[in-house]
Amino acid sequence: MVGGGILGVAVARRLLQVEPTASVTVLEKEPELARHQTGHNSGVVHAGLYYPPGSLKALLCRRGVGLLRDLCAAHDVPYVECGQVLVALDEVERRRLLEIRDRAVANGVPGIRLLDADGIRRIEPHAHGVAGLHSPTTAIVDFVRVTGALAADATAAGASVRTGVEVTGFRHRGAEVVVTGAHGYDAAFDLVVVCAGLQADQVSVLAGDEPDPVIVPFRGEYHLLRPERRSLVHGLVYPVPDPRFPFLGVHLTPRVDGEVMVGPNAVLALAREGYARGTASWPQVRSTLLHPGFRAFARQHWRTGLTQLRSSFSHRAFVAAVQRYVPVLRPEDVLPGPAGIRAQALDRDGVLVDDFRIHRRGPVVCVRNAPSPGATSSLAIAEHIVDLALDRPLRFGGS
Repeated sequence: MVGGGILGVAVARRLLQVEPTASVTVLEKEPELARHQTGHNSGVVHAGLYYPPGSLKALLCRRGVGLLRDLCAAHDVPYVECGQVLVALDEVERRRLLEIRDRAVANGVPGIRLLDADGIRRIEPHAHGVAGLHSPTTAIVDFVRVTGALAADATAAGASVRTGVEVTGFRHRGAEVVVTGAHGYDAAFDLVVVCAGLQADQVSVLAGDEPDPVIVPFRGEYHLLRPERRSLVHGLVYPVPDPRFPFLGVHLTPRVDGEVMVGPNAVLALAREGYARGTASWPQVRSTLLHPGFRAFARQHWRTGLTQLRSSFSHRAFVAAVQRYVPVLRPEDVLPGPAGIRAQALDRDGVLVDDFRIHRRGPVVCVRNAPSPGATSSLAIAEHIVDLALDRPLRFGGS
């Protein structure tokens, strides 16, 4: 496995469940597992509300929720079903709620119910809207701890986890693939799975996959509620997605450590691992800006981009976006928080890749797109990848 985030470790674990005598190695370039997307997300276990019925996202999310919940119970990892309310602010959004409700029901999400304004207040006393949609089983978890539990299972079954090994090349030798990396690493495998997240496109091309889709990194900037104001929300408070725009918008998310995250916005990252504001890799920026797909995307969504930039540089603008849902929130209630980078795949025509995308090229399987709900779905995605790699019947269709 190339990549030591939650997905790479989940694939290693699943492979040993199916082939207990296999020799499995996880290669991670960082000194620890789960250092990038896995360790920089909000910790939401998505119930499967939004995704088109029959899509890989819908199918693997629902399967993944059950597998994840069972894993957490087995390893004593806190798994909290705090629930989620989508809040509609006007009649247009109320109609979208009906569509989301229908999708959720088709996807098998349990307990879904529509709310009026009073119903919202009974669940979230400080939230304001004309209508809502309640998902009582949406949960929160610490995905770094989940990755540790997966790694413990994998190593107990015989997997080797090698950190500090950055993969730099692949060469095909008959039926084998030789993987080379930092510190003189050189080893042959009959199967390679690339779960490289933010570097997925570059590592996949090295492994022989096609150049598209490319990864465009978007920096999501979170804020935190002051401890004394965390009681403003009981569960997750989310906006109603607008299909015209590529990202969801700001929301409020309790975490299992007691924090309440607010955000994120979404701005083009100046580096694929640029978590700190101002971190930049100009070769990476140049590569993104020159890609025809990004130029097409920017022409379509430049107004949204300017809005996101404004909320990035203006604290009051950021808080104002959240106050639409929780009006009692004040600018002084919101403190600077962490940032994450979303590895968003983009096709050459400028369309963001929506569904999970997994390519197989002989003995190499490449995960080219696994954004949210990727962490939620990770154990189910691992099942799917192993079935694909071992030519087993695919319960959820081909890739």
